[in-house]
Amino acid sequence: QVQLVESGGGLVQAGGSLRLSCAASGRTFSSYVMGWFRQAPGKEREFVAGISSSGSRTVYADSVKGRFTISRDNAKNTVYLQMNSLKPEDTAVYYCAADSRILVRTIEASYDYWGQGTQVTVSS
Repeated sequence: QVQLVESGGGLVQAGGSLRLSCAASGRTFSSYVMGWFRQAPGKEREFVAGISSSGSRTVYADSVKGRFTISRDNAKNTVYLQMNSLKPEDTAVYYCAADSRILVRTIEASYDYWGQGTQVTVSS
């Protein structure tokens, strides 16, 4: 069982930056693939970024490549999402998720555990 708690969301102007954190409980955090998803109002939840258990492999949605960076600190049981050059279309609730399998997947159904989400609002 893994419990996930996101933090770091807020209101930022377009072009600004935010760093989201996701703290995980449990001693097996380092064995999980971690992902970030987001859901904008009226839209389905979508994949943003994922990172392998060791941190050696990362995957990004095309819409955030070059602007967002996912990283993890297994000693602190925490995964991060650094978001730069934010745009109004990045406004959404951001969720972190944990997948007990090996590959970094972009499909929501692959992930076993979810946080409660943190709101990110980008003003124009």
